[in-house]
Amino acid sequence: MIAAITFDFWDTLAADDSDETKRATLGLLPKPAERERLFVRHITERYPEIAPARAAAAYAAANQQFREEWHNHHRTPGVATRLYYAYEYLGLKPKPGHFARILREIDMLVLEIETMEVRIAPSFVPGIHYTLQLLSQEYKLGIISDTIHTHGRGLRHLMAMEGILPYFSYLVFSDEVGASKPSPAVFYQAAIGLDVAPTQIVHIGDRESNDIVGPRNLGMKAILFTGLVDRGSQRTQAHAVCRNFVDLPQIVRRVQQY
Repeated sequence: MIAAITFDFWDTLAADDSDETKRATLGLLPKPAERERLFVRHITERYPEIAPARAAAAYAAANQQFREEWHNHHRTPGVATRLYYAYEYLGLKPKPGHFARILREIDMLVLEIETMEVRIAPSFVPGIHYTLQLLSQEYKLGIISDTIHTHGRGLRHLMAMEGILPYFSYLVFSDEVGASKPSPAVFYQAAIGLDVAPTQIVHIGDRESNDIVGPRNLGMKAILFTGLVDRGSQRTQAHAVCRNFVDLPQIVRRVQQY
């Protein structure tokens, strides 16, 4: 019997990069370009001997190191750690006793990057309030989400501003638990927090490896959501595919019979 439902956040509850249209309307750079610009300005103002092109290369190298951690080791280092990677690339690794100085140096830059998607919020999936209200009357609801630039505290703020945070009993964010999907650790953490067995959970998300294969390996049910982006529903191992968020209640009831 299904007792709880967990959701991915990006491209399941909220449309990833839907804020880019809003940024363009305001005359702002796309987020990747703005993050690089902020870092290059930060470095060249403090270290004039470092050329802008080298600072940009350091930021690109840090992003690549983050992706390797994420995809190969199932960890999502925070924004501050990503910036430390760039500092190391530039030979600016702090000496013993100087770590606090570097931390103060990048503090405002970390804040700028972490809150970029909070200040200009993404759009949430159509029907989200109606659907979550129905589901929360019958099941415990949770979140299991990887965090890339916006940390768990930022995603909580977005959910609160949208008015959906009260529907959820427990939230698991990769920057807070030290692991990311499809690591079993995040799904077990959700089961513990929701006080249900993994076999009593159905997970809903948009990525096959993270949101379908990961939970299925633990005996959970899994539903692939394609309402915002379809990443290969024809080849999915999911118990069901949902193309419209408002159809979730009836799909969950159907999956419960498997």
